[in-house]
Amino acid sequence: MKLDALQTPWLNNYPQGVEHEINPDHYGSLIELFEESFGKFQNKEAFECMGGVMTFNEIDLASQRFAAYLQNHTNLKAGDRIAIQMPNVLQYPIVMFGALRAGLIVVNTNPLYTEREMEHQFNDSGAKAIIILANFADKLEKILPKTDLEHVIITEIGDLLPFPKNLIVNTVVKYVKKMVPSFNLPNAVKLKDTLRKGEQSTFTKPVIKSDDIAFLQYTGGTTGVSKGAMLTHRNVIANLEQNATWMAPSLKEGEEVIITPLPLYHIFSLTVNCLTMMKYGVKNVLITNPRDIKGFIKELKKHKFSIMTGVNTLFNGLLNHPDFKTINFDALKVCVGGGMAVQKAVALRWQEVTNCPLTEGYGLTETAPVLCCNPIDGSGKIGHIGLPFPSTQVVIMNDEGDILNQGEVGEICAKGPQVMKGYWQRPEETQKTFTEDGWLRTGDIGLMDKDGYFKIVDRKKDMICVSGFNVYPNEVEDVVAMHPGVTEVAVIGVPDERSTEAVKVFVVKKDEALSVEELKKFCKENLTGYKVPKHYEFRDELPKTNVGKILRRSLKEEEMKKMGAE
Repeated sequence: MKLDALQTPWLNNYPQGVEHEINPDHYGSLIELFEESFGKFQNKEAFECMGGVMTFNEIDLASQRFAAYLQNHTNLKAGDRIAIQMPNVLQYPIVMFGALRAGLIVVNTNPLYTEREMEHQFNDSGAKAIIILANFADKLEKILPKTDLEHVIITEIGDLLPFPKNLIVNTVVKYVKKMVPSFNLPNAVKLKDTLRKGEQSTFTKPVIKSDDIAFLQYTGGTTGVSKGAMLTHRNVIANLEQNATWMAPSLKEGEEVIITPLPLYHIFSLTVNCLTMMKYGVKNVLITNPRDIKGFIKELKKHKFSIMTGVNTLFNGLLNHPDFKTINFDALKVCVGGGMAVQKAVALRWQEVTNCPLTEGYGLTETAPVLCCNPIDGSGKIGHIGLPFPSTQVVIMNDEGDILNQGEVGEICAKGPQVMKGYWQRPEETQKTFTEDGWLRTGDIGLMDKDGYFKIVDRKKDMICVSGFNVYPNEVEDVVAMHPGVTEVAVIGVPDERSTEAVKVFVVKKDEALSVEELKKFCKENLTGYKVPKHYEFRDELPKTNVGKILRRSLKEEEMKKMGAE
């Protein structure tokens, strides 16, 4: 079937006021977007976190100073990689904008990574510099000699808050809550010092092409190897333009306030909350610790917010807290859930409590990230991932690469200006991910209905989704297998009320004395929290194919039978 015929259903159902096409070359680089917004909204508040507020002009000056420091006081040059490892704090947008303004490639790093994960990402990316929160510097100290990192810049949570709050916050975090383990990095530089030096230095705007890489955004893989998706300036500009067009009928430039609980190092939050909202002159309220639901609700009560994004588990957690209903939702008009499926019960309750629809979107790290979204006004279909974004083509393909008819189930494949350049230094993995005629294989199984709405039928065969984060069994299995007391291991996902899925590990012991507690401790030392198995089961043997391959599918079927599932 020809693609043109397949496009009609979704284009006919586009929300009123949303254009079918965007211009991915509207800006030559992200720097042009920054400069436009800094000039247009200079005196408006841009970011707020923990009571500290910075205007667009203040962000402009601080990020330019950081860029000037990088250009004049390090040996970094355009195209070099720089890692950023911190949660949502005021420092993040400053160093991210500053690094891009210096022509560097940003490597976003999860602050919760273990030393093993950090070492892999830094070495794989070839990062030469890192900006890291002091809370995690002890882990960096242990792996630094094994990396090519030459410049270490350290900041503390309260550094950019006004005096005396900055001193109070840093003192409490370090000495009362004891959240900063001791570390020794004698050659590290303080972020505040870089800003002071940068103020006395000259910033030179680099020449950046739209096809230059802006971000190396790391994602798991079915092989268990974490890969860096190469997202160019054009890829990210395209997706922020698509987001901006999709939301255009609902937003007023320079008048909105967005709540950002998802970390900015996550591609969803980075593109939608940070960069798209820069274009609109939106005030961005950064939530450092959204897991503290009580504190989160207290923060929400301070703001007349109009936009919020999150994952299903976060929305569900808020709804289940008695104080949530006491918030004033009068200004709230845009709510988007991504990263994982939005459950129907949560979407219905959310609208009932807030009087604002909870819109589900869909995307991948490899697509910067959004491919599809339901209409923001709530006119979409609950349980569907929505309509393809402007200038985006989405189809369902069979294993032979043929485009299927509406209603037929196959792999969701996509084309669009937001689709990544490929995986960093992994041409074979890149080749596997694209069809011969350039379609990105998402690995997700789905269908398109008669109205052009897409629906996911099943996720990637073995991937586990824990609170919106992808966990790949091979990586967890590789870690568990490193334990000297383990002979064989298999990992699957099992249903979980709180996190959608939880990781379960099956182990054949080599050492009969091996306990669940010992294995759990080992996993916690080597895996980020959401990847650590929640359930453990010891077995005498694991199901295998006739050539000896462990059958995860059989284990999954056993678990489903236990739980009474079909």
